[in-house]
Amino acid sequence: MEEKNQTVQGEESAGMLTEHTPAEQKTEHTAEQHTDSTEEQTPEGAGYRVFSAVRKIFVYLLSLFIIVAAFFFAADRSPTKSMFGYRYYIVLTDSMVPEFASGDMVFVSLREKDSIAVGDIITFNPSSGSDAYLTHRVTERLDNYQGTGVTCYRTKGDANDAEDSFLIDEDRVIGRVKCHVPRLGTIVRFVQLRWYFLVPIAVLLIIFFRLMRYYFTVKKENTTQTDPKAKTEAQ
Repeated sequence: MEEKNQTVQGEESAGMLTEHTPAEQKTEHTAEQHTDSTEEQTPEGAGYRVFSAVRKIFVYLLSLFIIVAAFFFAADRSPTKSMFGYRYYIVLTDSMVPEFASGDMVFVSLREKDSIAVGDIITFNPSSGSDAYLTHRVTERLDNYQGTGVTCYRTKGDANDAEDSFLIDEDRVIGRVKCHVPRLGTIVRFVQLRWYFLVPIAVLLIIFFRLMRYYFTVKKENTTQTDPKAKTEAQ
């Protein structure tokens, strides 16, 4: 009898253990459903992914712009100062159209003053008493001008009808233009003269990205609530 009772008790204990197993499975299933529901609430739609990619690109470009702007602000106005042998200048007139126009930025190499030839575009100071600079094309090179041992250049703007009325000696030449970037000068000049506009612009951009994230989050939640398949799985 004792052995039989032990057997019965053992079977009941096994049955109790067996009864607990479905409850545990149900708990695990409920936890899985809760996890899935939480994951579905995150804004992972196609629209949000595009928005996230655009936001990252914008942040990278903004960081690059800040670095470049810091370099431009740090650059001294003296023509003898340069970065890796280059100076930048903002074009203010259209005398070199169509090569480049007002608002463009030209990059001038200071190392190539001795190799300037006819047809090259150079940046120079037309007057020793002025801080202004011109960027025109060389139309004539005069070595040992009038026996002085000085090299002079005659220049002309591509859009001008006549050559410049003065000669440029080699000491007034800053360097030769290597390349230019359209409209970059307009942006840099705006930052230099109206830097205080950057703060409200940055605040507006931050608010815009916050609102866009909120929009995609609400849109994803509404889609989940109205999706019949999502309701069935939740039940």
